[in-house]
Amino acid sequence: MDPTATTLDATSHLRELPTEQGVLRYHEIGEGPPLVLLHGSGPGVTGWRNFSGNLETFSRHFRCLVLELPGFGVSHPTDRPLLPASVEAATRLLDGLGLDRVDVVGNSMGGIAGAILATERPDRVRRLVTVGGVGRNLLSPGPGEGINLLMDFTDDPTRERLVDWLHSMVYDRSIITEEMIEQRWQQATEPATLAGARGMYGREAFEATAAAMADSDAAPYWAMLHKIKAKTLITWGRDDRVSPVDMALLPMRTIPDVELHIFPDCGHWAMIEQKDAWESVVLAFLTRPDAS
Repeated sequence: MDPTATTLDATSHLRELPTEQGVLRYHEIGEGPPLVLLHGSGPGVTGWRNFSGNLETFSRHFRCLVLELPGFGVSHPTDRPLLPASVEAATRLLDGLGLDRVDVVGNSMGGIAGAILATERPDRVRRLVTVGGVGRNLLSPGPGEGINLLMDFTDDPTRERLVDWLHSMVYDRSIITEEMIEQRWQQATEPATLAGARGMYGREAFEATAAAMADSDAAPYWAMLHKIKAKTLITWGRDDRVSPVDMALLPMRTIPDVELHIFPDCGHWAMIEQKDAWESVVLAFLTRPDAS
């Protein structure tokens, strides 16, 4: 069975939120406490493609809000780099919908955005779930294999490079279908989307950002994780070639109230590749009663 398959229709659940920084688009389904889902980065990514397969489960318990982050071809782009634009977009969504406090699930860059939001606005995030990507390489070389393949594609986009990158995202390559490749190719090579990606993942831009961070007096986000007050669940694929699992060691130690779950035979997309197991773990965490 295709773990990315869903009976839900993207169009019927698509909403628009006008803001001063442009229109934010998001998918809304379900009733209950608000759950904001933030997708990762990469060629042709969208929130719907990251999380649509999980919405039938989560929408039975939550009002699911899958935000399409700026710079990926769905919501209006901004002039900000992709990561800070994502944090700002999440805040604009909460403000625009009048949501004081939410649970957040974030994949990769979306998890980093959720962690930054929980660090800077601890009053807005009740519980936080991350899917790979949060932390920093401690035992493995960085950037990881998948990030290098992402930079190769961003600098010189070809179908072969796209397929190489997609294969690095998963343990089971059969997940990468021709339909997925075509959808990703069409969106990833759209001029504005590609330009935004090059600002973050072009090799020259990536290396310049890393050098600037090394010379900066400002603390990197991973050095501020101890400020997170939300109960946090870190989920990771044991076989992640984009963000090696040793990256989890730092947030596992520094986030005050944190749990870690590692899935076997699983790459960067735990919510897709280990769908049933991942949903079970995350749902149990999110619905667990608060201690009295």
